[in-house]
Amino acid sequence: MLKELNIRNLAVIDDLRVAFPEGLSIISGETGAGKSVIMEAVGLLQGDRASTDWIRSSEEAAVVEALFHVGDRPEILDRLEEMGFERSDEIIVKRILSRTGKNRAYVNDALSTLNALSVIGGALVNICSQHEHQNLLDAGRHLAMLDNYGGLGALKASYTALYDRDREIGERIAALEKRREERLRTEELLRFQQKEIADGKIQPGEDDALQEERTVLAHGRKLREMAEEAYAILYSGEGDILEKLSTAMTRIRQIREIDRNAPLSPEQVEGAYYALQDAALLLRDYGKDILFDPARIEAIEERLEYLGRMKRKYGGTLAAVLKKKDDLEAELKGLLSAEEDLEAARKERSSLSPRLLDAAGELSERRKAAAKSLEKEIEDELRGLCMDNTRFRVVFHKAFAGRGDGLLLSPEGADEAEFYLSPNAGEEPKPLNRIASGGELSRITLAIRKVLAETSEVRTIVFDEVDAGIGGAAAEAVGKKLRDAASHHQVLCITHLPQIACFGENHFLVEKTVSDGRTKTAMRRLSEKERLEEVARMLGGARISDKAREHASEMLKSGRKQT
Repeated sequence: MLKELNIRNLAVIDDLRVAFPEGLSIISGETGAGKSVIMEAVGLLQGDRASTDWIRSSEEAAVVEALFHVGDRPEILDRLEEMGFERSDEIIVKRILSRTGKNRAYVNDALSTLNALSVIGGALVNICSQHEHQNLLDAGRHLAMLDNYGGLGALKASYTALYDRDREIGERIAALEKRREERLRTEELLRFQQKEIADGKIQPGEDDALQEERTVLAHGRKLREMAEEAYAILYSGEGDILEKLSTAMTRIRQIREIDRNAPLSPEQVEGAYYALQDAALLLRDYGKDILFDPARIEAIEERLEYLGRMKRKYGGTLAAVLKKKDDLEAELKGLLSAEEDLEAARKERSSLSPRLLDAAGELSERRKAAAKSLEKEIEDELRGLCMDNTRFRVVFHKAFAGRGDGLLLSPEGADEAEFYLSPNAGEEPKPLNRIASGGELSRITLAIRKVLAETSEVRTIVFDEVDAGIGGAAAEAVGKKLRDAASHHQVLCITHLPQIACFGENHFLVEKTVSDGRTKTAMRRLSEKERLEEVARMLGGARISDKAREHASEMLKSGRKQT
């Protein structure tokens, strides 16, 4: 329930604070007094788009804030928690508009997105205005209204989940089938490339190793000659180094035998002798192993030419060639698994299809049953609104009729529905947007809203322009319906008609004043005496006569008796 509404610096309102009680509250005032601003303020709390033009002149920001009591509504408390807001019996919803463009929205002092504000605000307040009339004329919205009336939200959500999954699988199948066609075109090439690389048995760094081997083989004779020459100098030639070093070690021993204090010992030279001996033997073996093999050089050249061709074709380096081989194997594996994925997707869709059709069928049957009930309830309400001969029908342009191959499902199900109306006896019902006049549409909107309100979670309903195009007995009937709706909901009604105003349990006046050269709009709750004067004004205009007051008093008494 809306307990309090605060508005600051919005259009002609500088500072408005008003508390709303339960039941039916009437809001009236002269044309242009600012009632529409109040409606805009409530709309802002539902996430409606805002404009900096709405900010009061000379002010930097406008603020709209409302306090709601939701302690008796666990579904709202659960929704708050699900959306990350503090669970509380009271909700404060706040919207700030700034000239800088830095607008803000809050729920219980926590920052909120406009989307979250729209969800929460929409669950707290329902605004029925001229815009609602347009919604009623939009045939595309009628099916949703029917689902709302029939309490089919959970069933529709279950169907939608199946439909979305079916569409997702369908898109995957289409992608896999396209990939399959591409595989048939590319698999042969991929296999050729993969085999070409695999058959080469390429090893990492093989090209560098072969180039080194080729260099050695190309200089084989020279390397062998140099190794043999070095070996001879060290070991096998006339006057080789090792022979002379052996003689030097003998002389050092002889010196040490005579002079034990000589600075050099044979052992100091002995290490060098054996090291050079090992080097000489290595040179000997190295020279023996070097061969000049033209056949091997030719084989290396051929291998390097092949490796060069692979590098030019697959990436510039052997590492890139080997990576390409791995990539080709992975791609071929993926192409092969795509066939398995396609088959699995087809099986899943095949098993999902009967479940989807069953859900569509059940939803359709429940809609047809709800349509019959809605038709009866709307006609009952319309009779109470002085539309005795009016017939209301829910016409299904398309409905579930079995599991034929031609059945087309949409996110809404298998059905397309539209509201039809026949306001006069003997006339066939026709689409609502081709039949209803302004006054009829206001009453039809009220009738539908009242019927839907009984199944709605929303506890506060705001009616604006519900009196458009009506008067007299029809207006009195509308007032009674509003009073009936207020027995289940908190109802706020903006009206110009005294026939409606007299049924209110509370009456608020919106009035415009000029102070210090600035126009201000204020809103206050009327006392019984003030209410009498306001209803008399609504009856007779600015100049209120005693007769108008008497008539107003009778209307108020009558409204209280019927309440």
